[in-house]
Amino acid sequence: MARPGGRSARVQESVHTAVRELTAEVGRDALTVPLVAARAGVTPSTVYRRWGDLQELLSDVAVERLRPDTAPEDHGGLRADLTAWAEQFFDEMASPPGRAYIRDALLGDPDGTNAGQCSAYAAEQIDVVLARAAGRGEAVPDTEAVMDRVVAPVMYRILFRPDGLDAGYARRLVAGLLDASG
Repeated sequence: MARPGGRSARVQESVHTAVRELTAEVGRDALTVPLVAARAGVTPSTVYRRWGDLQELLSDVAVERLRPDTAPEDHGGLRADLTAWAEQFFDEMASPPGRAYIRDALLGDPDGTNAGQCSAYAAEQIDVVLARAAGRGEAVPDTEAVMDRVVAPVMYRILFRPDGLDAGYARRLVAGLLDASG
C-alpha cells in the first residue's frame, strides 16, 4: 500500500512535473516514456510499472490537471453562482488545453475510472454551489439535475459539436434548468 507523502507520492509528483515541463518544451507528440523518466529522475520501468504506458500516464496527468484549484466563487445567489461556475467550467474545458486534457483523460482510461473522477470533480463543485444556496434558503435542484442539464450537454458539445460554441451556451443551460425548476 502506498504511503501518502511517501516515495510513491514523490515519484508521482516528479513524473507529473516532467510531463508538464516536457509538454511545454517539446510538445506532447514528442513525449516518450524514456524521456519523461529521465527528466523525472526515475527509470522507465518505474513509469511502466506504475502507469502501464505513455497514454495511461498522460491520462493520469490530465485528470490531475482537470481537478479544480479553488472552490466556486460566491456571487450571492444560486443563479449567479451556478452561471459563473458553468461559464468558468465551459471556458476551461473548451480551451485548447482543456480539450487536450479531456482527450488524454479519456484515451488512457480503459475502465472509466478517470472519467468518473473528472465527473466527481464537477459534482463536488456543484455541491458547493448548491449547499451555499440552500444555506441561504434558496430552492435548489439536485446535483444530478445540474450534471444532466448543464455539465453533460456542455461536455457533449465540446467533444462532438464545438463549432460556434461559446460561454453563452452554458448560461442558457443554467437558465433553462433554473427556470424549469423554479
